[in-house]
Amino acid sequence: MTFAATILTLYPEMFPGPLGVSLAGRALAEGRWSCEAVNIRDSATDKHRSVDDTPAGGGAGMVLRADVVAAALDAAADGRPVVALTPRGAPLTQARVRSLASGPGVTLLCGRFEGFDERLFDARAIEQVSIGDYVLSGGEMGALALLDACIRLLPGVMGATSSGVDESFETGLLEYPHYTRPAEWEGRAIPEVLRSGDHARIAAWRKQQAETDTRLRRPDLWERHEGARVQSPSGAQAKKDDR
Repeated sequence: MTFAATILTLYPEMFPGPLGVSLAGRALAEGRWSCEAVNIRDSATDKHRSVDDTPAGGGAGMVLRADVVAAALDAAADGRPVVALTPRGAPLTQARVRSLASGPGVTLLCGRFEGFDERLFDARAIEQVSIGDYVLSGGEMGALALLDACIRLLPGVMGATSSGVDESFETGLLEYPHYTRPAEWEGRAIPEVLRSGDHARIAAWRKQQAETDTRLRRPDLWERHEGARVQSPSGAQAKKDDR
């Protein structure tokens, strides 16, 4: 099954963009996924091909019209999940990426200007997603990020089947730090445990490093991880035994 991506955008020339090279580009050439960029402006009905208008109630900027965007979406609809890239959306997670990657594909809506007329989300089944707490010029960069995250998980895209498992966010933690040759660089040596050949010690060290880095760098992730651990049967027992 080919993972099909349809992107509704005012700038179709931005796709596949960087997804046309490296792993994603090779997978595209091999037919593991497909990419169709649709210009929202093609669904406009006036002679100026208008897609936006001034905000109701006043204010700066322009707003994407619900009627035009809905027409573009309806023309592209084929049963796949529809995701709008917007800073007002829920944070994109690795779990959601993995869920999307396991399906038939996704239709992506790329916002511009001040965003979408809210009635669009009332009238159509659209999942709103954000890739971070910052604002970009449009949803295209978010769409590229989401697609890259999905494509690398498709069967046969990454060289090793384990490459996508032992990574940041897959277990609720940041990934442990990595090292490679030379063994010493600018007076800094690879940690001895990684050169020991003792796989049990290495696994324990990596787990400890992942937990420490997550606790210090992403306390929000650590809190969720600890909450999930305590709620699990084994975690609850461990908590009881600690007392």
